[in-house]
Order: sequence, then C-alpha cells, then structure tokens
Amino acid sequence: MSDNNSIIVEPIHESTSSVQWTPIVGPETEEFLERVVWSSSRDSVRNDAVSILEKCTAPFNTGQETGLVVGYVQSGKTLSIEAVATLARENLFQIVIVISGTAVLLLNQAVQRLSSDLMFEDSSVPRRWIHFNNPRRKDEGSLEGIRDILADWRDENIPAEYRNTVLITVLKNHTHLKNLVEIMDELEMLNIPVLIIDDEADQASLNTRVRYDKESTTYRQLMELRQKLPSHSYLQYTATPQAPLLLSIIDSLSPNFVQVLDPGSEYVGGQEFFGDKDDFVCVIPEQDVPDTQSSSMEPPKSLLSALRIFMLGVAAGLIDSGGSGNRSMLIHPSHGTDLHLAFINWINAIFEQWKSLLSLPSSDPDRIDLVESFHEAHDSLTITVGANLPTFDKLESILLAAFRKTGLREVNTRDGPTRQINWHQKYGWILVGGQSMDRGFTVEGLTVTYMPRGIGVGHADTIQQRARFFGYKKAYLGYCRVYLEDGTYHAFRNYVNHEEYMRRELKKIEHKNQNLNEWKRSFVLDSDLKPCRKNVLEFEYVQLKFTDSWVSPSIVLDSEAVIKANMEIVDSFMNERTFEFINSNPDRPDNQRHKACYGVSLRSAVEQLLVRIRYTSLSDSQRNTTMLLYLSYLQENNPDEHCTVFQMSPSENRTRSIDQNGKVKQLFQGKDPKGSHIYPGDREIRSENTVSIQIHKLNLKRDDNDVMKDVPVIAVWLPKSSDSFIVQDQSGLND
Repeated sequence: MSDNNSIIVEPIHESTSSVQWTPIVGPETEEFLERVVWSSSRDSVRNDAVSILEKCTAPFNTGQETGLVVGYVQSGKTLSIEAVATLARENLFQIVIVISGTAVLLLNQAVQRLSSDLMFEDSSVPRRWIHFNNPRRKDEGSLEGIRDILADWRDENIPAEYRNTVLITVLKNHTHLKNLVEIMDELEMLNIPVLIIDDEADQASLNTRVRYDKESTTYRQLMELRQKLPSHSYLQYTATPQAPLLLSIIDSLSPNFVQVLDPGSEYVGGQEFFGDKDDFVCVIPEQDVPDTQSSSMEPPKSLLSALRIFMLGVAAGLIDSGGSGNRSMLIHPSHGTDLHLAFINWINAIFEQWKSLLSLPSSDPDRIDLVESFHEAHDSLTITVGANLPTFDKLESILLAAFRKTGLREVNTRDGPTRQINWHQKYGWILVGGQSMDRGFTVEGLTVTYMPRGIGVGHADTIQQRARFFGYKKAYLGYCRVYLEDGTYHAFRNYVNHEEYMRRELKKIEHKNQNLNEWKRSFVLDSDLKPCRKNVLEFEYVQLKFTDSWVSPSIVLDSEAVIKANMEIVDSFMNERTFEFINSNPDRPDNQRHKACYGVSLRSAVEQLLVRIRYTSLSDSQRNTTMLLYLSYLQENNPDEHCTVFQMSPSENRTRSIDQNGKVKQLFQGKDPKGSHIYPGDREIRSENTVSIQIHKLNLKRDDNDVMKDVPVIAVWLPKSSDSFIVQDQSGLND
C-alpha cells in the first residue's frame, strides 16, 4: 500500500465508452430551463447537462469519476453548472458542492447568481435546496443541518417531496476547504451521492507549489475532500484548458471524459473579434502604452478616442432602452495599482472638462472642437452599427445626461477588499483595474475595453481570461470596441486559432465517448497539431533551455494501481525488444551493470512507453509534458529519429529512500569512489548524440522501513541542442 501521507484520487475505470447511466429529465429541470434559459438555448443546455451527468458516477453506485467541461470565456458556463446541479438533484444526488472564486467578491457574485436562478432563498417556492455557504463544523446548524437532511434521505417514511438537497458553496481557499473536509469527516458519507463542481478548475486543480515538489494547501485540501466522499463525481469547468495545462490535469486528477459546451446564437467570442475581420479591434500605438511613470504624462490619445466611442454608446443605449440594463467600459492598464489611480485621475479630469465644454453655447469654438471629435467617433460607429445608430444630433442632445448617468470605479484591493459594483446605481460604468477584473469577474453590458497592458510573462490561459469583452452581446456588438497593445492583439489572434483547434479535437473525444487520455496521446503524436503547437508556444510561457539534461520524476511513490499500470506498460515495452549487457569494468558490482537496446524508433518509444506513463505529481506531469512536446518536435524534424533505451541494474532492484511526500532523495547513483573509470555514475549512462531512456526498478524505503517494491521510474536524457524549449510557469497562482 502507499503511505498515508500521499493523497491519490483514482478513476474507477478506464473504459472505451464514458457513458455510465441514463439520467431522467423531470419537471424540476424543465421548469428551470423554462424560467432561466433562453428558448433558443434550452435544448442545448438540457442535452449538455444530460451528457455530463450520464458520464458521472451513478447515484446508486459507489466510486469516483472526474470530468472536464470546456466552454468559451463568458459563454454560459454558470448556466450549465446550474442545469447540471438541478438535474443531479432530480436524479437523487443528495449533496452538490460548488467550489467558486478565489476571492470573496467572486464567491459572493456566484452565490447571488445561484440564489436567483435556483431560488433557494425564495420562500414562495417549495424548499428544494438548503444552502450552506463556507460551512464550518463549529457554526451553529451547519453540521447538524446537513446531518438532518441526509437522515431524511435514509428515512423510507419521508415522502420524496420533503427531501431537500444540500447545496454547499465554498471559497477556493485552503482554510474554507479544510472546514468542509472536517464536516464531511463527521458525517456518514457511505452511499451518499455527491456532485462536486469546480468552477474555473484550472485554478483549483493546479498545485501552485510544483516548483518546490510540494503540494499547495488548497490543492491538498481538495484532494482530502475527495477522499472523504466514497461516491462522488468531480466536474472541472473551465474556458482555458491550455494544452500543457490540460495534460497536467489529466495526469494529476485523471478526468475520464470531456464535454465541450457550445454557446448560444447571441454569443460573441474570439472569432468575431479576431477572425477574418477585425472591425471591432483597435491597436494602441506604442507611444500610448503607459509605464509605471505614466502618472505625470498626458492621457493617451487612444484613451480619449475610446472614451468618446463609449460615451456615444451610453447615449445610444439610453435612447434605445430607456435606461434599463447597463453599458460598461473596462480599462485594464496594469497588474499594479499605481497606474489604476493615474487612469482614474485622467478620466475624472477629462470628464469634468468635457461636461464643462458641453455646457457652453453651441457657438463656442472649444465646444465646436469637442463636438467635432465626437462626430468622428459617430462616423466610426456608423460602420459597425449601421442604420440603427441614432443620428448624431439626437445623441448630442443627451450626451450631458449620459455623462451624469455614468460612474467611475477603481476595481482593485489598493484600499482594501475589492468592492462589489452596484450595477443599478448607474446606467454607464467605467471600471479601472487589473487582476481583480480577470478570471470570473462579470462586467454588465461591457462594450468598450481599453487594455494597454502587454502580455508580459503571463500565461495563455491568463490572457484569455482577460477577455471580459466576450459574451452574449450580439444585439449591441456594433457598439463594441477592443483597444489592445500590439503584442496582446497578436497573442489573442493566435490564441483564438489554437482554441478552435483544441475544441475540435476535444469534441472528437466527446462524440466518440472516448477516455480523455486518448486526446493526450493524440496531442503529442499527431503531426496535424504542428500549427497549433507553434501558435501556443510562441507566447505566454517561460522559455527554458531544456536539452543536455535529464528529465525524471521526483515523486516516485504512487498508489498500487498507478504503479501496477505503469509496470505493465514498462514490461510490455521491454518484452518487445532485445536488451544486451553493455561493456563495463569488471570491478563493477551487479547493480552497476546495465543492459541497452540501441536504434529504437523514437516514435515507438514515445507512443508505447513515455506518453502512456502516468504521473500524479503535477510538477512531474508538467516536466513530462514539456519533454513529450520536445520529443514530438524532434520527430517532426526527423521522422526516423532513434533513441537508446537502458535497463538499469537488471539483476537486482536498487533501494532508494523517499521523504514524507514520496519524493526520491537520490535517483541517480554517483560515480564509484575509486574513480569514474570503474563507474562514471548513472548520469553518464547514455548515448552522446541521441535521446537516451533509462528504465529503473526501485524498492522504496522511508526511515529504514520498506514502503513499496518494484516501482518503475523512467529517466530521459535529451541531447544538446541550440533550441530552447518551453515549460509553463505557474508560480504566480495563489494558494
């Protein structure tokens, strides 16, 4: 058995088809769809919910299942979450846990949405859901309340309509997750079907301390929670499963299935903004891109242009809607808050000046100049809005009112926790901020985005999550504009191409009901991915010299099931090849005598061995992913590339010590103390100019106690190259 310090969640099976049972769509789900979902999208939302839930662990079975649900940014993932939760309740799931938001603001936003759509705080409807937000064992009523609800499900005398479903919302934070783990530990969870929904899962699923080969506290508590639930399914919702990121998820949490969500017809996304036509995108000139000293500069001319476009849109919106709804502008100048304040000061000064000028007589020269600049903005809107755009005279007549009905807000934590926006207070809003307005932040009626911030050393998924300008806005798309720094503009264009390819590939897996690991193999081996790979890797990742080095796992202790599966893969690969002892000094002991197989096809080694080995440590998965991509790159340049495979110490297993986390203290044996002529050390057992693969079999000890035997470990040496390769840097994520 593996040690008690290692938390490993395993799939219950790996079958050809991922469908496990057939959920029933009943009146509750139909009522939800009728009340919340647009009529044009109901069939799609219903079908997606059924498709997702039928791949989850059935409520009458014991086991664990993991799935990945992929949508576009701002495309209705929350609606899918609600539909799946409603369908799960109707199919006898007793607990639904929604992990949402890394900040209180985002969690509160999610809870408000769930409360409105699921109506769990509406006393005028039957009590179906009992909601617990960030519950703690010591809170009055939390533990006992959940226990009583579960008791009703066990009581055969309780009518079905009296059985409530527990809805738990919890912040994606280690403290709150630990509190939830303690509650689950107090309950009898056997035969209690649970659905866990992790919104923005590529945040929670990732171990943010991978570079230190440790587990972040949030990640560990999530794994603890899953261990407490004998019958549950874990759904990872995300819009940004970047290729290396997705592969890391595959190895660490082992999703068996994927569902790709299609947005409704009113959705506007990357294709509309960055496809063949880019009428809605403006490149910010280099001289307008601010730096940290910009507070002393004049406001950029492109910012003035964006503000004029936005304010005409506010005026048009007031005319068209009578003041219902919202129109918003998002300004995203930097990660730091100093520039936020500079932009706030600029806009305050600009608006005061413009309002003052608009109050002057129409014959005033300064007013005439200002009106002319707005007239140019009107001409630009005419191109994209068309005949529905109100005349300039009509817009000018209410422009002052539009300014008075527009609020300006700095959205960051400079003066404390980020404040919630009261969208009803103003019709128009201009929001200036940084990270607080990235992932998960909802901006009502967003029309104009001004983002002079460059891509820096961010990640592709982070860049995409800044795309708050995507969403259901086809009705007013003509008023939308996106102002981007040149590098960010090209990054978005490349990302959109990658995203569409990735979605097509994932849909193939979905439609064939295949295990998601099949996509992993396709990604590494399929030559059709070349354009995608180049587009993804040219930005958003830290470039590292990845050659003339060994790549090997640091965490070698795993579950018996994973080790057994890996051993079967290794044995199958080796049994198909002939290994012979290599020449060595006769003074070497047996554990320094190795076998080798030369001239092995690199493609066969990748396909039959390296891509099939599973790593549950995210850091190892990350390094392995990068290595596999590099090996794929070598094959593209030379399809006949060969490698050498070494069987290390075939006569006897070596013994290695591990720490409490399962990390091997020293995989490679050093050179012989009497000299390298006797034994140069494991690192020198390689071919000079070809990829070399070492296969080790280890017996593991901890504190002189046997832990596990016959553990296969693969180490790969990459020959020296002038090329640099890439690995995703996840150090910026929060615990």
